Amino acid sequence: MLLSKSCVYGLRAALYLANQEKGKFIPIRQMSDKLEISFHFLTKILQQLTAEGILESFKGPNGGVRLVRNGSEVPLMDVVVAIDGSKLLTECALGLPGCGVKAPCPIHDKWAETRDSIREMLEQSTLTELVNKSRKENLRLTSEDGFDILFND
Repeated sequence: MLLSKSCVYGLRAALYLANQEKGKFIPIRQMSDKLEISFHFLTKILQQLTAEGILESFKGPNGGVRLVRNGSEVPLMDVVVAIDGSKLLTECALGLPGCGVKAPCPIHDKWAETRDSIREMLEQSTLTELVNKSRKENLRLTSEDGFDILFND
């Protein structure tokens, strides 16, 4: 897998939040239960997204987290870089230092094409775009439930 488990969970959480009522703080426990992610692990991931200015948090009985910007203004790239950094899009696929045009590894050219396609997809896909696609096609964010089932209590 190209993305870390933390990043995958961060993307799922961001999609979940993008589907919520604008401005409403969502309890982390609720997200943890709905998304089938360990509460403590999810809390650490959400702290990273908060530190990077993607989320804001509010403590107390009505506390939780919410997106700072509208989901249509948040490309997937923002979440990926906030959690995993930009190394996926800059480092050699074989981990060789100095890999580049002057000193390429055996898969440099093929990886560069793939990496550019991944970068483009992450930069051009927004949370809202994927939420809308998920609603329309009843896609899922958990192991079993479709998107509509996940959000309709």
